[in-house]
Amino acid sequence: MRGSTYAIWLALGLAASAHAGDTEHARWQREAQAVTITRDDWGIAHVHGKTDADAVFGMAYAQAEDDFNRVETNYLNALGRLAEAEGESALWRDLRMKLFIDPAQLQHDYAQSPDWLKQLMNAWADGLNDYLATHPNVHPRVITHFEPWMALSFSEGSIGGDIERVSLAQLQAFYDGGGPALASVDTPASWAEPSGSNGIAIAPKLTTGGHALLLINPHTSFYFRSELQMSSEQGLDAYGAVTWGQFFIYQGFNQHIGWMHTSTTADNVDQFAETIVHQDGKLFYRYGSALRPVTTRQLSVAYRRADGSMATRSFTVYATHHGPIVRAQNGKWIAEALMNTPLQALQQSWLRTKASDYASYMKVAELKANSSNNTLFADDKGEIAYLHPQFMPRRDDRFDYTKPVDGSDPATDWHGLMPLDELPHVLNPPNGWVMNTNDWPYSAAGAYSPKRADFPRYMDTVGENPRGVHATLLLSKQQGFTLASLITLAFDSYLPEFARQLPILFHDYDALPASDPLKQQLAGQIALLRSWDFRWGIASMPTSLAVFWGDILWDKMDKADNAEGLSVYDRMAETAGAKVRLQALLEASDRLQQDFGSWGTPWGEVNRYQRLTGDIVQPFNDARPSIPVPFTSSRWGSLASFGAHRWPGTKRYYGTSGNSFVAAVEFGPRVHARAITAGGESGHADSPHFNDEAERYTTGNLRQVYFWPDELQGHVERVYHPGG
Repeated sequence: MRGSTYAIWLALGLAASAHAGDTEHARWQREAQAVTITRDDWGIAHVHGKTDADAVFGMAYAQAEDDFNRVETNYLNALGRLAEAEGESALWRDLRMKLFIDPAQLQHDYAQSPDWLKQLMNAWADGLNDYLATHPNVHPRVITHFEPWMALSFSEGSIGGDIERVSLAQLQAFYDGGGPALASVDTPASWAEPSGSNGIAIAPKLTTGGHALLLINPHTSFYFRSELQMSSEQGLDAYGAVTWGQFFIYQGFNQHIGWMHTSTTADNVDQFAETIVHQDGKLFYRYGSALRPVTTRQLSVAYRRADGSMATRSFTVYATHHGPIVRAQNGKWIAEALMNTPLQALQQSWLRTKASDYASYMKVAELKANSSNNTLFADDKGEIAYLHPQFMPRRDDRFDYTKPVDGSDPATDWHGLMPLDELPHVLNPPNGWVMNTNDWPYSAAGAYSPKRADFPRYMDTVGENPRGVHATLLLSKQQGFTLASLITLAFDSYLPEFARQLPILFHDYDALPASDPLKQQLAGQIALLRSWDFRWGIASMPTSLAVFWGDILWDKMDKADNAEGLSVYDRMAETAGAKVRLQALLEASDRLQQDFGSWGTPWGEVNRYQRLTGDIVQPFNDARPSIPVPFTSSRWGSLASFGAHRWPGTKRYYGTSGNSFVAAVEFGPRVHARAITAGGESGHADSPHFNDEAERYTTGNLRQVYFWPDELQGHVERVYHPGG
């Protein structure tokens, strides 16, 4: 009797489960019918829904069509589940995420969300799940069903994010108890492209059309974002770059405003050195005259073994009121403090896409949930602005927060967030332009920039950079801007850092005695560089020689002792010494000779764009087709960035980061834009849109954006409902 009862209950349970599944599928079908996806002749999705939630459903579905692997991988990383797909090598990355991201807390945040945001998160999950249901040939590595709360795990859109400042090696050293260290590859420092982006806004008085202009130029790893448009009958109509898997336009524009984010150099992520006290078998940390208990909890990290089976490692992790403990230093435990407000961040990321002017944009900014980005703003009223990150803890400026501060001293604590009007910002400056190139805010508007003396030192940690010098030089002498001339500016070929460094090298050479062997060995190279106008180009032989020399010298100076606290640029110019600089030129010549047959090799023979597969980690092959790229690394001041270097088995440089999406936007009675995406919209190598933008990308030939229906007319490749 017991067995038959069990069978009945099992049958009822299966029936209920099937009914739930049918209900879910029926809901997806209803949502899909409210969405229209129009693919233009570049494969870009223009998604329209009756409601904002419908548009979110459709754009999540469209992203999954284009590159589900990148969508899923972003959430594996954000949820601390990457090791479930990639194995034990990702375990410490997952632990780092889990120190800050708690699924139970995210589920609580989801439950507390306003209804409008819940609807968007629900639609986002439904769009991805409907894609998986209608594409049974797609096999997720881990996430077979997306839950609405998961959207809160990845809410801000930056390529790196604040959490990635925590060293994985130091995290492992603290929590692994002497286990084997993370395997690492010691790559040259010159292989790391400077992170960041360019943003420029031009006021109407400097334009021929009397309309504000905005340059959107994120520098990220290639293929990191999708390009699309999403609109609804509830007033949504935004276009731009979407970080794979998110449901908001991260960098872009709508009918009235545009926003561009650049990685900030402000210091709003801090470390606190905690004094740990063991007492009665328990852990405490000193805070003022008191002892506070250290928070402990258990975390489990699942990972895939080499044979495909799953295993789990458990950790006891620690935290203070400052944040999780991430490492030890000089007998202290180091706690990491950073912005961790996913609910506010997701609201801010969405709501700004529906703002209609500067005032409404700033109302959204009052959520203060943007920590890692400066913003360049422009609108159809002609207003332009530079904004600092809105998440900015108020701190005692006596302390140097670029280093761990004493966590036992209450004076080092954060004291709330600063009001927006106390942050560096610029609105409608008399010079008519604002810009940022991941440098300090004190050159954002030339002479009308915020003054360094008026702000705490933690508003910047870097200072000026060569791209900032370059942008200021161009903007200060130009008027009569058009969309075309703004694009030309964005691809200006001048390399100001070589204009600074090479005259020092020439002086070193001229000072050599005639008897020195280097005088003869380097005569031709010096003559070639002296004839150079410091501008990159495909046919430019001096560019190749200068970049090889600069990279070699950069690596030497990056490893050199730096008691003076100088930047690598200053070390190259001031402390390297003539012998080191000249020897670096000889090494550069030898490398070019060995790899390309001559130290007089055109830059286009060296610097190449190649996309062979849809893999996240790209392979490169000198024997396979590739395209010459004229612009260089942004390290030397090129506004257009192409982070390239040699790879195992290659002699040529192949790029993996830099200009990933470029758009120039004109605001007027009718917004108009041109744009380009690295490679193409699709991550599938068999798609015609896998690499169809590559040649335009390498030449800066931006295509028209089909924002309005009449612009899209005649350029339609396919119109369909999700699942159709």
